[in-house]
Amino acid sequence: MRGAAAGGAADLRLTWVQPEDLIGHELAQAARDGRDATEIEQRWREAGGHLAPPRAGASPAAAPARLRALADELLDELALLESPLAVYEPTDLAAIKAMCPAWPSGGGGPRTPRRPDVPSRTACGPQDLKVFAAPPPDDGAQLLDTKGTLTTSGPAPEEPGVPGGSPRPAPLTVARLHAAWLGRAAGCLLGKPVEKLPLAGIRALAAATGNWPLRTWFTAKGLPADLAAAYPWNRRSAPTSLAENIDGMPEDDDLNYPLLNLLLLQRHGRDFTTAQVAELWLDELPAGRTFTAERVAYGNLLRGIEPPHTARHHNPFREWIGASIRADVHGWTHPGDPAAAAEQAYRDAVLTHTANGVYGAMFVAATLATAAGQGADGDVHACLRAGLSVVPPRSRLADAVRLGIAVAGEHDRTGFDPVVDLLHSALGHYHWVHVVPNTALLAAALTHADGDFTGSICRAVSGGWDTDSNGATAGSVAGLLAGHPGRLPERWTAPLKNRLATSVGGFDGVGFDALAELTHPLAAPTPAPEESLHP
Repeated sequence: MRGAAAGGAADLRLTWVQPEDLIGHELAQAARDGRDATEIEQRWREAGGHLAPPRAGASPAAAPARLRALADELLDELALLESPLAVYEPTDLAAIKAMCPAWPSGGGGPRTPRRPDVPSRTACGPQDLKVFAAPPPDDGAQLLDTKGTLTTSGPAPEEPGVPGGSPRPAPLTVARLHAAWLGRAAGCLLGKPVEKLPLAGIRALAAATGNWPLRTWFTAKGLPADLAAAYPWNRRSAPTSLAENIDGMPEDDDLNYPLLNLLLLQRHGRDFTTAQVAELWLDELPAGRTFTAERVAYGNLLRGIEPPHTARHHNPFREWIGASIRADVHGWTHPGDPAAAAEQAYRDAVLTHTANGVYGAMFVAATLATAAGQGADGDVHACLRAGLSVVPPRSRLADAVRLGIAVAGEHDRTGFDPVVDLLHSALGHYHWVHVVPNTALLAAALTHADGDFTGSICRAVSGGWDTDSNGATAGSVAGLLAGHPGRLPERWTAPLKNRLATSVGGFDGVGFDALAELTHPLAAPTPAPEESLHP
């Protein structure tokens, strides 16, 4: 997930922070979470304001001072509008746990019953491709299908518990962590050149070079000039991420954040606070290497705003994917304990995100923790069920994940393209960096690939949206399940040259084997069976 400054030296257009662009994204966020911002949007448009840039982080030209001042004023007004979906999508951890009927035992405490006072919502399924509209009424949830038809939901299904599997979680080895680090890097690198491209462009570029269905690195060799012009590679990534020019793993925020969380656990242990996450960022993370919600939260810290308010103040990206790409180390270091991993990811996520943005991080952490507790050739489907167990079942994220898993399951004997088409039909109204569609695609890719490494990263990237972030997380899960770097295909690992570029201090040029050695001592002891399994 990347962004850049736009414009020249005379008209610096820093992405993801200009008020005239934030207001458009906040209006889109209001539409997603059921806040009626009609009057505010009308005032903004009548004053000459524009909606959010569809793919870039900044509009081409700066707004005049009067319009920028109005944007700040309207952002404050939008913050006062309450979302009717908050009852289903809390950010408070105690409320999240109370809503999860299958919250895992282990580090996270006993299972908690469903809150009786919350109206029910229904799961999405491939048969109807329903996505939530807002607000739901008190006597049941309204749903909006892809044809715009309103229906009333029935009760939400109980989330299944995590299957027992082996009598005791498998020990977490350095080799398994090495494979996870390599997997994350390879999946990220695969997705970098096509980040921000539309789905049609990704398919056309790969097909033109004989690489569809996607099975190896993208390349510009043999690509027709007109196609290259129609779908230009990601400008910053192409020089380091096409097959012909890969020379080690280039810097990416999808790898910077795992490095930062490695430092976080080294310095503060597993009981770190959100404030300590903030302090670490200010000490070790260059501001220019942050994007979307992280960039806004970083700026809020510099203005003296303290967490968790950093996640809410003028931050329309608080339900985007940023917290999810920070969750790997939290999962890796809690083998067999998805609850503890989710709670640790929560304390990291609330610096920058709320509600579904936080759930995405918890889902990834719990999924990875379950994978870390399994042996080689573990059950990816059990890992996904564990991930769902820490997400409020009536949230939009839970619905999207269930949709991804269900659609992938229905097409398990066919290609992945129909799965992607169905997901884009149902969730394509979200921004391409939003956590909801991306997590649905991640779950679908992992389900459809059934644990296979190449299948997992290629499916995640071939589905579009935030390609490098989805590829990275899919590679992390599949690498961990593979169990050893030698079990990852050499075509993915050899070009990495065991070298990672980064601006995080002290890590530039580090090897993935060294990172695994540093991560291993930070892992919690493998829990005993009665602590890690459901009753």
